[in-house]
Amino acid sequence: MAWLRRNAVIIAGLLTLAYLILPNIVVTVFSFNDPAGKFNYSWRRFSADAWRDPCGVPDLCGSLALSLQIAFWATAGATVLGVMIAFALVRYRFRARGAVNSLIFLPMAMPEVVMAASLLTLFLNLGAELGFWTVLIAHTMFCLSFVVVAVKARVLSMDPRLEEAARDLYAGPLQTFLRVTLPIAAPGIAAGALLAFALSFDDFIITNFTSGSAVTFPMFVWGSAQRGTPVQINVIGTAMFVIAVTVVVVGQFVAGRRRDRVRSR
Repeated sequence: MAWLRRNAVIIAGLLTLAYLILPNIVVTVFSFNDPAGKFNYSWRRFSADAWRDPCGVPDLCGSLALSLQIAFWATAGATVLGVMIAFALVRYRFRARGAVNSLIFLPMAMPEVVMAASLLTLFLNLGAELGFWTVLIAHTMFCLSFVVVAVKARVLSMDPRLEEAARDLYAGPLQTFLRVTLPIAAPGIAAGALLAFALSFDDFIITNFTSGSAVTFPMFVWGSAQRGTPVQINVIGTAMFVIAVTVVVVGQFVAGRRRDRVRSR
């Protein structure tokens, strides 16, 4: 009992982590399944056919490419705008600054269906044709808040004396920003960008309202679930999970090596 009390937090954390990873393990296992019918919900026998031909289902890879394209451009737009807004909110004092701070949190707190209906109403009133561009604008708008929050937290923790030291050493504003400010803020920017990409790629509700005839990967999965779930969906999901884990592991490794070099100096 004493051992359990000492390690209760660690045990609870490991159990929670196992609970979160369990669906990914199920998806990975069933990506090697050979189902008897259209639905890949019960194990039949091992097969790697879906891995050999991940685009064997019509329109699957097309929807995946569309989701990746939208996620990339939405992440780029939200990151650029989010970084500028975060620095403006932290470094400058202006009218309505408090109101802007509050409005930034609205897309994070508002139910997605409400935002989706509002965006659809806006696009219809503007006479915009629903499709790629309306989805991209919608994704950029709701990803922006997450980038601002991540970058803002990093900028608030920055030591202003480092930038002052750079200016004392005759560095110009641009040089100070590129060589001092940006490297320090980079972890927050990277975190916001990765979060924006994941949210954009994964979004279904807002996309469903604003996509028109465009079909993203989450919409393809939802449509397939009505008439049969191909094994290739599990293959794509497993591949995305492995890529995400690899990015995180590599990032942690690089950060650890960088800390070790700094300590050795």
